[in-house]
Amino acid sequence: MLIKRPNPVPPSDITARGVYWNRRDFMRTGAVLGAAAGLAAAGIGIPRAARAGTKLSDLRHSALSTTGEELTPLKDVTTYNNYYEFGTGKDDPSENAHKLRVRPWSVAIEGEVAKPRVYDVDELLKLAPLEERVYRMRCVEGWSMVIPWVGYSFSELVKRVQPTSKAKYVQFISLADPAQMPGVKLPVLDWPYSEGLRMDEAMHPLTILCLGLYGEVLPNQDGAPVRVVIPWKYGFKSGKSIVKIRFVETEPKTTWALANPREYGFYSNVNPQVDHPRWSQARERRIGEFSKRATLMFNGYGDQVASLYAGMDLRKYY
Repeated sequence: MLIKRPNPVPPSDITARGVYWNRRDFMRTGAVLGAAAGLAAAGIGIPRAARAGTKLSDLRHSALSTTGEELTPLKDVTTYNNYYEFGTGKDDPSENAHKLRVRPWSVAIEGEVAKPRVYDVDELLKLAPLEERVYRMRCVEGWSMVIPWVGYSFSELVKRVQPTSKAKYVQFISLADPAQMPGVKLPVLDWPYSEGLRMDEAMHPLTILCLGLYGEVLPNQDGAPVRVVIPWKYGFKSGKSIVKIRFVETEPKTTWALANPREYGFYSNVNPQVDHPRWSQARERRIGEFSKRATLMFNGYGDQVASLYAGMDLRKYY
């Protein structure tokens, strides 16, 4: 199997620190709002697949949000992506994801649940109150972002489908349509993309079913129309463009662990003490900054999630 090796962040892809978009300042400043709207209408600085954003109303700011950190600019969030279904280059998703049709869209809930069903994505938007959750996101390649996601705790969906006692894991399966996703035509990975969580990880309040970012519906290149976000794990654990969620008894096979088990384990918790076989994970480069910073254990969410792994050897279960 051909495995595409991740690329390091080249200096040309790092945005100057002073160029950032803080959503709270933006919402308070009408002049900036007008200027941004004019740029968006003209298509300046906004990738093709992100221009047709739809505002999400009645958002509340979550107390679980990360505080005190600058948000990564929307332009970077929507143009610097790993999404191999649209290509292996960082700009491939923003160039190709406009082909993805996100309506109609449904997500099937299957497996060990008392109430299996199929949700339309617009039902998911109304399933629970939408919150803005600002999370750090850390890529296994060594770069990171701070993103204001929109969604709600995944547990809101879980409690409605009522998992049985046999449900020990949750598997997320993404769309794999070569007609819309040019990367699926290449033997880079075994498609469709599959990820999974242990049930207690899925039920943790920080794990969100994500339907938007920066106050709008998800741009296609960021996983539209529905994805999961698990902020204490490396970014590839957060499956995009989900079409099926399965509750299962045994640990599900996950795409990157199948492709290269030496480098990508099932848990994939951010752990600066465990090096990737080809590079250190001790430091990271925040998009928008020139210098590197120390990587935090569990991406800085250890106070909330470390108890999930009490007694586990996190070097073995990487």
